Amino acid sequence: MIRFDRVNKSFGDLNVLNGLSFDIAPAERVTLIGPSGSGKTTILRLLMTLEHITPVKHPEENGGVMWVEGEPFSHMDKGGKLVVANERHLRQARQKIGMVFQQFNLFPNMTVMRNVTEAQVHTLKRSKDEAAAKAKELLDLVGLSDKVDNYPSQLSGGQQQRVAIARALAMDPDILLLDEVTSALDPELVADVLGVLRDVASSTNITMLIVTHEMGFARDVSDRIMMFDKGVIVEEGAPEAMFGDPREERTQDFLRAVRSE
Repeated sequence: MIRFDRVNKSFGDLNVLNGLSFDIAPAERVTLIGPSGSGKTTILRLLMTLEHITPVKHPEENGGVMWVEGEPFSHMDKGGKLVVANERHLRQARQKIGMVFQQFNLFPNMTVMRNVTEAQVHTLKRSKDEAAAKAKELLDLVGLSDKVDNYPSQLSGGQQQRVAIARALAMDPDILLLDEVTSALDPELVADVLGVLRDVASSTNITMLIVTHEMGFARDVSDRIMMFDKGVIVEEGAPEAMFGDPREERTQDFLRAVRSE
């Protein structure tokens, strides 16, 4: 479903991803853990085309390419060769991907209903009735069916994040990216949002790529955990192995630090 093939990303002289390669299978739930600045969020931003791969020369053809559903994502075919994708290709490719951010990014001047229907109508070209029916179904899933006429300012942070989840799901993504979705919430609101995401994980076949410091949530929903540090994968494995008996000292140190917070 997702493939990174020797991907590099730099910001000036700072090299954030160093020839990163990994694969994620359809319907797999993978969580990225690691210290701040290790490159986790950059991976999600590359998949949302908010950032772009830093071109570097590779000894092998097609280095530094992202693939989604078996098709080149960061690049496109031109005369039998892969070239950097243009905006039209990226716009079409990223329709398969939904993302929920740390900040809720809701439209403050729109009701909850409009926040969830707007992109359905304009991007997916659904009728207003179809979009509203989809929105009602998803707002019920996230426990906000009674808030359809409210504005974001009338909702708690946890409720706003649940609207953001419903909005992402309304686009019928094949892949859902979750970037520290509880970090901006008060502690007592975290459980509600994570509960919604657990329901999504258990009731759908959406491929999920998750960045979180909520280790209990990562253990519950993930098929695989990948530990990142300095732009490379230090260790990866099933949650039981990673949390119960990590092999690498860097992983052990990170988990010890997280658990002591």
